[in-house]
Amino acid sequence: MDSFIPQSVFCLPMNFSSANTFFHLTIAKKIGTLLLFFFLVNISLAQSPVKDLRFFLNKDSTQYVKFTFANQAWVRYAENNPGSTVNGTDESETFDIGLRRTRMQLFGKISDRTFFYLQMGMNNFNYLSARKTGFFIHDALGEIAVDKHLSLGAGLTAWTGFSRFSSPSVAGIMGLDAPLFLQATNDANDQFLRKLSVYAKGKLGKLDYRLIVSKPFMFTTSSAYNAPTAISSNAQLSPLPPNIQTSGYLNYQFKDQESNDTPYMLGTYLGKKSVLNVGAGFQYQQDAMWYQQGIDTIQHDMMLAAVDVFYDAPINKEKGNALSIYAVATYFDFGKNYARNMGPMNTTDGVKPSEATFNGTGVAFPMVGTGSSVYAQVGYLTGKLSDTKSLGRLMPYISAQYSMYERLRDDMLFIDGGCSWYLDGSKSKLTLGVQNRPVFDIVTNEQTTRLNSFILQYQVSI
Repeated sequence: MDSFIPQSVFCLPMNFSSANTFFHLTIAKKIGTLLLFFFLVNISLAQSPVKDLRFFLNKDSTQYVKFTFANQAWVRYAENNPGSTVNGTDESETFDIGLRRTRMQLFGKISDRTFFYLQMGMNNFNYLSARKTGFFIHDALGEIAVDKHLSLGAGLTAWTGFSRFSSPSVAGIMGLDAPLFLQATNDANDQFLRKLSVYAKGKLGKLDYRLIVSKPFMFTTSSAYNAPTAISSNAQLSPLPPNIQTSGYLNYQFKDQESNDTPYMLGTYLGKKSVLNVGAGFQYQQDAMWYQQGIDTIQHDMMLAAVDVFYDAPINKEKGNALSIYAVATYFDFGKNYARNMGPMNTTDGVKPSEATFNGTGVAFPMVGTGSSVYAQVGYLTGKLSDTKSLGRLMPYISAQYSMYERLRDDMLFIDGGCSWYLDGSKSKLTLGVQNRPVFDIVTNEQTTRLNSFILQYQVSI
């Protein structure tokens, strides 16, 4: 059966430092077995495609309720940051399995002007997580359509600025992950990017807009808050009661129009649309930050801004191939020398002080900080691999984040590349990718080395 697995699935940039570690015999066997298993699952799903779970409430189908489910399972081999430990035990490398995202959505239009949206789920569940972790509410909102150009809503929601992928669609992510630095305050003063907000959204011709007023969560309730070191000469989020936050995002849609029923924006339409958008946005909060200057406590406003462009279109509709491109430039002002390490579904929980780096433990790296960044991702969707649906299509991709952060002596470059294998669109998707990150010295803030994570993700969604 191995002969049926397209070799193109393995079209990954493998020339990163220390990449030979990945090819330890035990790891290779595990990955090979998993690829075979997922191939068989994909074949069975492709033979019995699942229909949209939408229930209409009236005869003309203008009122409906829809249910969706999505699950992203990660199988990962990671080269951990120097000094990383698990419960005090050295862990220079880790093999783990986890649920990167699990989501259930219930939403719909229940009258001519009334829309509701509920999403529940969990993120980042692996062997370090507390067991029997319950789902929590991601989104819960109600919305009324004032007219065809304006809708108003309120609740716990991902309607937010400041860029396209500040609210990415889970099932529509092009590669392994969304550009997470565009969720710059994720779980610091929000709840996995969601906030308690009121918002206005709509379309004026080809101009799509969203404007939001939010009440951020207290920073003291975040896992990122560390009371003994809450203030220093480097800016951090303030533990004082938060001021109102405003944000917005505008994008002009030159070609096909995108739906704005929900805030989540797709990473690729897999050739089903021809989209060209140019956007710009902001996020602002007065006195969101603080730092110490001598004996004085300085409060500082938070200002985040971005401009971006998104292109996603078929190359040849008959063949089914398509091209997807996204690029964004950002400016983050969190105050003096702000930097935040982030490591999705982190692989370890501690670090030896004698070996510690700026990055901290596991796969974390300085993803967000005061300064400027550029990011780009490119993906190419092939035509069908055979005349039947059973072999699906491939999408090799590459993305990179290049950041010039005030805190770091060297610029930060994060690279993510791989191939996705689609059998039934995003309903059944297998992705094999490599993430390459820098490691910085804890004293000089200079880059000292680069490390890799090798990830196999299987996504099922309906």
